[in-house]
Amino acid sequence: MQGKPASASRTVMTDLVLPPDTNNYGTIFGGNVMAYIDKIASIACMRHARKPVVTASSDSLDFLQPVRVGEAIRLEAFVTWTHHTSMEVFVRVESENLLTGEVCLTATSYLTFVALGSDGRPTPVPPVIPETEEEKRHFATAPARYEMRKRRKASRFDSL
Repeated sequence: MQGKPASASRTVMTDLVLPPDTNNYGTIFGGNVMAYIDKIASIACMRHARKPVVTASSDSLDFLQPVRVGEAIRLEAFVTWTHHTSMEVFVRVESENLLTGEVCLTATSYLTFVALGSDGRPTPVPPVIPETEEEKRHFATAPARYEMRKRRKASRFDSL
């Protein structure tokens, strides 16, 4: 299967954070950020595979800075690496104060998705071709994250 550049999956989403999106501190609900991350990661993976996808795992998510009411939340995602039927996707979340232009890194996350064929079963995906330095860095470190996920999954089953 012919590879595809990481840029082909790159997806950007921006939204305005309004009062119903926030908690009593005036910052966005963490669950809303998680939903945005899952949604944009799904889009990036479908762009890469051109097939339906399902979320297989989400690595740890650390909230580095809050996103406040009245600010924009901006997410950017791209597929960093693939295995046979799975894709790792990186998501970067930023907040932007629309009055001052200040941009803050809010969160980053890696997720894994599996592509599905017409029978609903996992199906092969094309490999990723990294082009930029950022894409090459994520690509080079992806196999170690893949092995870590495998060990984490195996240890959970061992404890059942």
